[in-house]
Amino acid sequence: MVLVDLRNHGRSAEIESLCPPHDMFNAAKDLANLVRSQGWAWPDIVIGHSMGGKVALQFAESCARGDYGDSAQLPKQFEEHGFVACQNQSFWEKQLWVLDSVPGEVDPKNTDREVEKVLQTLQSIPSSVPSRRWLVDHMIERGFSKSLSEWIASNLKKSREHLTWAFNLDGALQMFNSYRETDYWPLLEHTPKGMEIAIVRAENSDRWDLDVIQRLERLGESEGKASVHVLPNSGHWVHVDNPKGLLEIVTPKMVSMG
Repeated sequence: MVLVDLRNHGRSAEIESLCPPHDMFNAAKDLANLVRSQGWAWPDIVIGHSMGGKVALQFAESCARGDYGDSAQLPKQFEEHGFVACQNQSFWEKQLWVLDSVPGEVDPKNTDREVEKVLQTLQSIPSSVPSRRWLVDHMIERGFSKSLSEWIASNLKKSREHLTWAFNLDGALQMFNSYRETDYWPLLEHTPKGMEIAIVRAENSDRWDLDVIQRLERLGESEGKASVHVLPNSGHWVHVDNPKGLLEIVTPKMVSMG
């Protein structure tokens, strides 16, 4: 199992060779390049959440299109702004998990959503932060929950006497715009042979319009290889709000692979 930082996130933010454009296509290509550079088998399970979910969908689409060459085999399972890629060479079928990630274009009019609010707030904060406690208090004062504020503060790193972001905020914003502009409904509605795609929608997430939910429900009722699951008692930050419930959804399918 490999936990992957997306470009502009975590330690990958320090890699200067990850050149723009910072979009879903290049973020997915980074994963393919990582697999090749390490000599690994192509992953059977890929899990992506939020922006990572669309990177995962792009990775699957690029594999199916042959963008990474004939040796690239389709993935078997997907999950958050982070990435998990699980490998098992004994399976031909592939599975993809996409966690609380809207698969189609996101209406730019929806600018009051929580992720947008987080990014706007982070843009207004000085690049050097006095302390994690200061940041947590600052975020809470602006209406964010304590748990989310503490998770955001975990993305700070030491820089001399101050703290700064462990990710590239400008690059992440470019990726977020690409996330909003890309559309993977055709991939879900015409799933490549040998691939199963599972969409997890957080019950209390603020990013799902009614028409998108209805389209997801129709997708789940079809005979295709795409399934839809609802995670109860959770907003968008599934790993913070209901990690136990998430594992109860994901684990049985992963165990069935063995």
